[in-house]
Amino acid sequence: MSKPHSDNFSFRTTINHSGIPDKAALILATWLGTGLIPVASGTFGTVGAVPLAVWLQQAGPLFRCAMVVSSIGVAMWAADRARRLIGREDPSQVVVDEVVGYLTAAALLPSSWTALVLGFFLFRLFDIWKPFPVRQMERLPGGVGIVMDDVVAGLYTALVAKAILMLFSGIF
Repeated sequence: MSKPHSDNFSFRTTINHSGIPDKAALILATWLGTGLIPVASGTFGTVGAVPLAVWLQQAGPLFRCAMVVSSIGVAMWAADRARRLIGREDPSQVVVDEVVGYLTAAALLPSSWTALVLGFFLFRLFDIWKPFPVRQMERLPGGVGIVMDDVVAGLYTALVAKAILMLFSGIF
C-alpha cells in the first residue's frame, strides 16, 4: 500500500530546478503525475496504464514483446533517476513500475476487457502481496529493483489470469 508522500519532496521545485533529462525522468516515473496522488499512487499509476494496455493488446505478439521490453528499460532509467532526485530508495511517487508491470501482464493476456479487468485486480494483489520472488526483486539495486518486482508481479498476474479465464471460459 502507498504511504502519504513526504513533505521533503516538492515535485514543482524539483522539476523547475532540473535539466531536460531529469524532467523527462520525473514525468515518466510519476506517469504524467498519477504518482503524485497522495494515496494509493500505485493503483492510480496502474489505472493510468489501462489506455496503453488497451492499445498494446491490439498489436501483434512481436510488437507487444518489443514494447514491453523497451518499456522496462525506459522505466528502469526513469525510476532510477527519479529516486535520486526525490532522495528515497523506492519513492511512492514513482509509479512507472506499476505501468510496466501491468503492461507485462496485458501483453500476455487475451485481448478482452474481461482479461484486462481481471489482470488489473490480480496485478494490484500481487504487487501488494509480493509473493516469492516478487519481494526479492526489490533488493536489486536502484531502478532495476524498483521495476523488476512489478514485472514479476505482472508475470504472476498473466499466469493466474490465464488459468482463471481457462477455468471459466464458458462464462466469459
